[in-house]
Amino acid sequence: MTGYKTVWLHRTDNVATALEPIEAGAVVKVETDGEAIAVELRESIEFGHKFAVRSIGAGEDIRKYGSVIGAAKRDIVPGEHVHVHNLEGKRGRGDRIVEQHGA
Repeated sequence: MTGYKTVWLHRTDNVATALEPIEAGAVVKVETDGEAIAVELRESIEFGHKFAVRSIGAGEDIRKYGSVIGAAKRDIVPGEHVHVHNLEGKRGRGDRIVEQHGA
């Protein structure tokens, strides 16, 4: 197992964040709250990007740092890069705000 630096802040999080570039095929150990998981990365992960630490079903919330940051557009497998191609953001979505106007 490799000693890459990552952040997995809360055991309910289903993604972790790479604190350095990590190559595809690397087995990364992520730890939080006394729990440790070994994840084999399916693709290269850039600094600051997320990867799944467990399976995430289509439509399921994606949790990072203990908070929901979006929903999976499709099934995501452990070790897969999680980004705009497979995550629909739920934060700061101006198109999701229902405006109320006077008549």
